[in-house]
Amino acid sequence: MVKQKSGIGDMLRAPGGRTFVVVWAGQLVSNVGSSMTAFALGLWVFGETGSATQLATIILASRLPMLVMSPFAGALVDRWNRRRAMIISDTGAAVGTLATALLLATGTLEIWHLYVTLAFSGIFQTFQFPAYSAATTMLVAKEHYGRASGLVQLAGSVGNVAAPTLAAVLVVTGGLTAVFVIDFVTFLVAVGTLAAVRIREPQRTATPGRGVGALLRESKQGFAFVGARRGLLVLLLSFTVVNFAFSFQSVLLIPLLLSMTTEATAGVVVSIGALGLVGGSLALSVWGGPSDRIKGLYGALVFMAVGLAIMGAAPSIAAVIVGTVLMHATHPIAGGSSQAIWQSKVPPEMQGRVFAVRQVMAIAAAPIAFILAGRLADGFFEPLMREGGGLAESVGTIIGVGAGRGVGLMFILIGVLVGLTVAVAWRHPRIRNLEQEVPDLGAEPVLVGAQTR
Repeated sequence: MVKQKSGIGDMLRAPGGRTFVVVWAGQLVSNVGSSMTAFALGLWVFGETGSATQLATIILASRLPMLVMSPFAGALVDRWNRRRAMIISDTGAAVGTLATALLLATGTLEIWHLYVTLAFSGIFQTFQFPAYSAATTMLVAKEHYGRASGLVQLAGSVGNVAAPTLAAVLVVTGGLTAVFVIDFVTFLVAVGTLAAVRIREPQRTATPGRGVGALLRESKQGFAFVGARRGLLVLLLSFTVVNFAFSFQSVLLIPLLLSMTTEATAGVVVSIGALGLVGGSLALSVWGGPSDRIKGLYGALVFMAVGLAIMGAAPSIAAVIVGTVLMHATHPIAGGSSQAIWQSKVPPEMQGRVFAVRQVMAIAAAPIAFILAGRLADGFFEPLMREGGGLAESVGTIIGVGAGRGVGLMFILIGVLVGLTVAVAWRHPRIRNLEQEVPDLGAEPVLVGAQTR
């Protein structure tokens, strides 16, 4: 267990904390741009095709390259300067965004183009999570890992709140091209802030080998590290199931909302729901997280499961808002507690590889969920919940029938899956005793030399 310092001010006043804030500010701006693009693109694709399956396939195109590249990216992050790895990540993603904007501006954009441009951006975005997480460990003392995670999640939540409404307005007034152009500019801001700082690198105890074979061996070391620590392995596997469940809702939220309301209202609802994420992230940033991080983590997942079930329980915008606020408000507690555990238990020189393993497991579940979500919604659950459908006279009497009720039933089942995962994981003694059984290896704060130029 970790005793928290007096507050967030202690973290921000340290030299490493000030550098962290500069990097964080650039990533916040970039997150707003990326969130705008993701939401606007979802509206455009669903409006052009009317298919949840097509929307899921577009998202899948951006994730598959990340799945393939993640093990190598983690090894490279541990070899490279982590600040430069983040610059490369943001620059490559910006090129993909610019290419899409040019296709839109010339009136030549087709659905298949998005597969290419999103896959290209996805390759470079693979480096972002392991590099950013590992760099944060070098800037922030161990007792502030939870607060730093809260701030990182806050940057994402601000984008989730502002982006849908802004994107909907921009699509109506300036078209989708304007959204992509703004996203490109926000990438430049992120690169500029990274160029303005220095982040000290961890001391590396081994000289990297040469060639693809050496890189592959190094990437396997991340899997070996997790596999040798059963508590971390169980934690990773349980989150894989949770990520699988939440990948469903990321695909199905827009179809659920558009079955009940307009595109503009859908944007407002998503923004309102994301206010819960802002509140949860702010609370974590100030509070620092629960002293018993394992209990806090799994307790938060229970509330997230309940929120998912509420979202699908009735054909009501109010139910969606209540459910998504509950889900988002508790998400930072789960994510921040998990991140703090991993940062504490993994030595800094290995964090690129180990965090890449986490990324692989999270992404590996997503493609299956993306493929199944659209197909199950369009071809199975929606027909079952129509008037006269197979479940109309049973489940339909409770949650309603008609357009969107099949998707609503899927949200309820997703919530049940998350709840069962928590129950099964908590029965494992290695999870309950993880903090005591796995020693802290990433606890030494490395702040000297981490300063703004």
